[in-house]
Amino acid sequence: MDSAKPLAGLKVIELGTLIAGPFAARICAEFGADVIKVESPDGGDPLRKWRKLYEGTSLWWFVQARNKKSLTLNLKHERGREVLKKLLAEADVLIENFRPGVLEKLGLGWDVLHALNPKLVMVRLSGFGQSGPMKDQPGFGAVGESMGGLRYITGFEDRPPVRTGISIGDSIAALWGVIGALMALRHREVNGGQGQVVDVALYEAIFAMMESMVPEFDVFGFIRERTGNIMPGITPSSVHTTADGKHVQIAANGDAIFKRFMQAIGRHDLADDPQLAGNDGRDARRDELYGVIDRWARALPLAQVLEVLGNAEVPASRIYSTEDMFSDPQFLAREMFLSAKLPDGRPFKMPGIVPKLSATPGSSEWIGPGLGEHNAEVLAALGYSAADIADLRAAGAL
Repeated sequence: MDSAKPLAGLKVIELGTLIAGPFAARICAEFGADVIKVESPDGGDPLRKWRKLYEGTSLWWFVQARNKKSLTLNLKHERGREVLKKLLAEADVLIENFRPGVLEKLGLGWDVLHALNPKLVMVRLSGFGQSGPMKDQPGFGAVGESMGGLRYITGFEDRPPVRTGISIGDSIAALWGVIGALMALRHREVNGGQGQVVDVALYEAIFAMMESMVPEFDVFGFIRERTGNIMPGITPSSVHTTADGKHVQIAANGDAIFKRFMQAIGRHDLADDPQLAGNDGRDARRDELYGVIDRWARALPLAQVLEVLGNAEVPASRIYSTEDMFSDPQFLAREMFLSAKLPDGRPFKMPGIVPKLSATPGSSEWIGPGLGEHNAEVLAALGYSAADIADLRAAGAL
């Protein structure tokens, strides 16, 4: 634990698997919390085997579980639950993403835990939340993205909805979970030391990001549809293809920016057209404007397109692949790649820390641990002797 980090002194217990809960706990760990990840002795978190494996372990795991301690407990065993209760009795935050009711069946519901440790903050991430007619249904991030509105508006209008390339629903829910935990901890600090439940539903985490969709439907009966790379109502902002087959995002939807853009590409007629001075006028003629921009971009290689846009101070970017990021000066200057070593000593890169704090920055101290790597350390801190630990293992509680 690093006392220079903003969450130093906080003990966080993670009962999550896969993405939402573990990502929330990872953020806490990066900023100094003592995070103990409780895993099943039977294989641990399934994320250990997801995506690309290096000598049998997911590279994703090494990032998602960095700075965490791994403790194996069999929560179906009474003595395993006893150990967990000892951990939670002195913890500040519990992060869990089981289906609602699972912890209750284990005798570890909120009423029990709150009585055990009144200061405990319990972050609960689930598909549909802890209440409502759907609370008992299984719900992964893909379902939350679908129900919350994101999938409906993602893709092109003449094709079925598509997903984003990452598990964005789980990750957004994790961010809400951390925000909620920090709010609850702040409340505990100034209002008598009582903890509370932070209830995050995956579909609501996505729904909260849906901008103006609710009032637009309620007031105008308008349903936002899929529109590919453009966003009606905000013009021009889209992806264009250059002469060398590259792709560039151009966001020239600000009034002054649009004027500079048109001047830079020699379309002074459009720059000076009063109908195009505001966003509403540009949006009414968006097909015309996108045609002009498409033709201009197709006539030049990417480097020249970016040079023109940069000189005119028009927000733009090539569409980056991971390979592009690795050599990009901005990524490097911001230390967005951290050097680490795999268990066999091979060096590899991990994503850097977000956000950047000027006085108490986060960091990565170690990569995702082996299953049960910290059993002895964590249990010894709880007062268990080596003989006690051996007995727990023999009994099947570890």
